[in-house]
Amino acid sequence: MKQLRCRICQAETLPAGQVFGSYTKRWYALRHCPTCHFSFVAEPWTEYAAIYSEDYYRGKGADPYVDYVYEIEQREQTVRFYEWRGIIEHVRALVGAAPNRRWLDFGCGNGGLMAYGRTHTNYQIDGFEEGWIREYANQAGIPILTPAELSAREGTYDVVTAIEVLEHIVDPLAALRQIRRLLKPGGVFFYTTGNAQPFRDRLASWRYVIPEIHVSFYEPATLARALTLAGFQPFTISELPGWQDIIRYKILKGLGIHTRSRFEQLLPWKLLTSLADRRLAISAHPAARAIV
Repeated sequence: MKQLRCRICQAETLPAGQVFGSYTKRWYALRHCPTCHFSFVAEPWTEYAAIYSEDYYRGKGADPYVDYVYEIEQREQTVRFYEWRGIIEHVRALVGAAPNRRWLDFGCGNGGLMAYGRTHTNYQIDGFEEGWIREYANQAGIPILTPAELSAREGTYDVVTAIEVLEHIVDPLAALRQIRRLLKPGGVFFYTTGNAQPFRDRLASWRYVIPEIHVSFYEPATLARALTLAGFQPFTISELPGWQDIIRYKILKGLGIHTRSRFEQLLPWKLLTSLADRRLAISAHPAARAIV
């Protein structure tokens, strides 16, 4: 059998196990690159209209832990609030608080981060997403850019975020190069995605591997290499503020908790998020600056 090439460095890859897709009821083969440590679903499901249907955005699709419609309808109650707050704090630390900063949330889902940011910062914030949720968000008063509108804004952004987006993308380099074109020279790219390094030898057991939707898995060194190939200069960001709230949201989401409550607010989040980050190295991925 011919080896599948790595989608980042083009080296030959090795089998990394199989994962059963509970939504499609079939098995998916995983591959791992021993050169750059990129891992991926070998033959991903690419019927995107079916994958990212209304059911997916209502928490009835391949990822039962998300409910984007609820987050639009209950912006003040959703636990996603913590992620939004943490990202705002992190972006401020990266690019400053000047009111003329232009920010794009790439793969913005329901546009919740954009809507939150517009009311809590002086930034000019846009969001881009494709699929069913864009029309729903537009009807809810959250305007999301179309592909044509996005192309017209190349080279205009001071910061681009991609929150839990890169794991959904079959061709990471193409996506990173598109994001690079959207940024001004010197602009900053900040993203979140799972860290595959703690699970390198047991990828198939990693809960983050939802093979219908999560098809690309990265270690920090993998992303440093991919970002460099795409025209970025990676840099370390783990000490910047905002991570406690970002990881807090991830913990609550993983527990299936959608709504903020007095009980969860009493938990020792500084300790819990520190322990989670120590175990999963969530904050270890580099951010990146667009170079000329």
